[in-house]
Amino acid sequence: MSEWLEHGGQLRRAARHYGIAEARWLDLSTGIAPYTLALPELPASAWQRLPEADDGLEAAARDYYGCAQLLAVAGSQAALQVLPQLRAAGLVGVLSPSYAEHARAWRTAGHRVRGLSVQGMERQLAQCDVLLLVNPNNPTGQRLEPQRLLDWHAQLAERGGWLVVDEAFIDCAPAFSLASACPRPGLIVLRSFGKFFGMAGARLGFVLGEAALLERLAQRLGPWAVSGPARAMGRALLADYPGQARQRQRLLEDGERLARLLADCGLPAWGEAVPFRLVPHAEAAALHAYLAERAILTRLFSELPALRLGLPGDEAGWQRLAQALHDWKGIPLWRC
Repeated sequence: MSEWLEHGGQLRRAARHYGIAEARWLDLSTGIAPYTLALPELPASAWQRLPEADDGLEAAARDYYGCAQLLAVAGSQAALQVLPQLRAAGLVGVLSPSYAEHARAWRTAGHRVRGLSVQGMERQLAQCDVLLLVNPNNPTGQRLEPQRLLDWHAQLAERGGWLVVDEAFIDCAPAFSLASACPRPGLIVLRSFGKFFGMAGARLGFVLGEAALLERLAQRLGPWAVSGPARAMGRALLADYPGQARQRQRLLEDGERLARLLADCGLPAWGEAVPFRLVPHAEAAALHAYLAERAILTRLFSELPALRLGLPGDEAGWQRLAQALHDWKGIPLWRC
């Protein structure tokens, strides 16, 4: 099962492995918002015509992120796989543990990758050509202050280095974003649309950076990188500020609810202002299997060891999770 444990969301594989019908599962494995904003009705032209770059998507994104220039991509995953191809091979420091696709992409492109702690970054920054981190981090939920990151960026930029910051989970803590600091030489910020808006299937993301770098990236990705329906959906939701405020508040409240539930069950968790919590636990693998046998899918990090849980999308899901966790700990639900 190690292959599919590398990512959350492998629901069909879990259903086959445990012999439980897919429709019965509560999927908490991804950290994607389990609900979305009110969805607009898409015009037929979004499906019938080739996408056009002057449809207002980029303008809506610039307003939402508070930056001067950006590139729309088919999910930030598409960009992170190509970025390593845009500079000569060197040493890439990656905050670890982290989203594994970053290190994989840089290694595949011929770079040397070194996993670093926050303290290790401070000590080894001078050796790195590129520093890459996720903020807030996935899976730990740890946040780093913007000024600290800008200090690191300044040191890298002096010698032509890059700071790459993946802000996939920062929408609930926008004050920690470096978006407003873009563009600067050597500063690249990745933003995910699907996680906060609950629209991962739309495959939409953005890269914030210098115009010359964005142009090189666009040439590698080719024309029509983002589909017409995704562009139309993104344009509408990025401009829906009241809907975004409601989404942010609900995610923050549900995140705190999850933290309280875990603490009540003797499972203190890491993370703040992110749509998931990480539970470091010596028996993480056993808890993962226990929940899976009850059709609750979580994300196991066996090397930590720890379990990451996303948010249930409705009250029935909350009750299922609460009952399963209390059963695991042998705590009657009525006592909490």
